[in-house]
Amino acid sequence: MTARDEILAALRRAAVPPAPLPQLAGLGMCFADPVQQFAEAVAAVGGVCVRAPDRAAAHAALADLGPYRDARQVVSLVPTVGRSDIELRAIADPHQLAGLDLAILAGEIAVAENGAVWIDGAALVHPAVFVIAEHLVLVVDSGHVVHDMHEAYARLEAGRPAYGTFIAGPSKTADIEQALVTGAHGARSLTVLLIG
Repeated sequence: MTARDEILAALRRAAVPPAPLPQLAGLGMCFADPVQQFAEAVAAVGGVCVRAPDRAAAHAALADLGPYRDARQVVSLVPTVGRSDIELRAIADPHQLAGLDLAILAGEIAVAENGAVWIDGAALVHPAVFVIAEHLVLVVDSGHVVHDMHEAYARLEAGRPAYGTFIAGPSKTADIEQALVTGAHGARSLTVLLIG
């Protein structure tokens, strides 16, 4: 037996026996009223959640939002909700979106655990639209509220999106002195219009 064989044999004898993988069943959270919990979580992360029975009511609710009323340039990617002053498909360079005041985007999944909303990147003409807009409005069907991130990722796995992101509240950062700044790297405000 060579030295190499002796070393390999010693390693095999010292190997840790295989252990079963942990069971993931039962993980996660379950809320008695996930829609109410979602609204509370959105408020906790600095956003505003507005309930509307349908898209027409959601469109009407925009008139009460200061960022929408005051906006000079708005883009809506949600049919019948809000106005669009910009045709995204006509813009070749996303840098032309620099003056975008407000973007209205469709949310696919809303997470009660943390107030996050999944935005499918395939629905965005320019992925920069949710980052460059001064204010965001996300429109989500209340039937798409899930309890936690486990459930959200299970739904995403079924559809396997190519690109997307979870957005929870307006952009925030805190420096070493623990001074919280909102809107430093993205939207200064976030409103979720929860339909149904």
